Amino acid sequence: MAYVIALAGKGGTGKTSLAGLTVRYIVEKKKKSVLAVDADSNACLNEALGVSVHATIGSLREESLEKIRSGGERPGGMSMEQLFDYQVSQSVIEAKGFDLMVMGRPEGPGCYCYANNVLSAAIRRLTDSYPCVVIDNEAGLENLSRRLVQRADRLVFVSDPSARGLTTARRLYDLAGEMKVVAGELGLVVNRVHDEACLERARRIFDNTPVSVLGSLPEDAELSTRDAEGAPIWTLPGGNPLLRAAEGILERLVSQTRMTKSE
Repeated sequence: MAYVIALAGKGGTGKTSLAGLTVRYIVEKKKKSVLAVDADSNACLNEALGVSVHATIGSLREESLEKIRSGGERPGGMSMEQLFDYQVSQSVIEAKGFDLMVMGRPEGPGCYCYANNVLSAAIRRLTDSYPCVVIDNEAGLENLSRRLVQRADRLVFVSDPSARGLTTARRLYDLAGEMKVVAGELGLVVNRVHDEACLERARRIFDNTPVSVLGSLPEDAELSTRDAEGAPIWTLPGGNPLLRAAEGILERLVSQTRMTKSE
């Protein structure tokens, strides 16, 4: 079974950058293959990882359901389950050391319950063939609660250092509980930090919860410049302060993982 690390946070907190850094760390330092899952409807993890998207789960689902509803011919007379299995496998973007799957935008009007259940089963079969899965979630946590990805071994909330940002992260934790998200260990990473005092504020906000404050990441002009230029996370040099800080957090985050499968 794959070890699943999921990241959640409101827009603009650097969640996708941390997801990209997590993939880089596991590939380079742990020498394990990764399935990266972009579960944010505003998909941009592919840009952080430097790969192009040729298909999303959402678009393939729409195409498959339209074909089924219209009575169109399915490849080889496949059942819906077989068709979705095939579509999921075709949607995976292969790269060096990792693969990427993009969920795409939420579904349109109409009932998708059966299609989502079939698709969830197909995705579980796919993810279990990797040692590790890294999920870049949207803030609503729908992908973990009821849609496509149903569990996480590590759920990490990402926040900026502001009181409002940290309060939003706490609300996400509360929401995860209300939605009965299946998660193992819970953590918080504070991004774009100038003053370490914000970590004490974070600890107070998450007091009496199982959320561990994992650490902070500094504001980094070099990352901002590379983002603006469209350069992927792999281009950050080894001595970069943000990269070093992220590696320190990730070493603690994945040191006890069950990533025992070979590449």
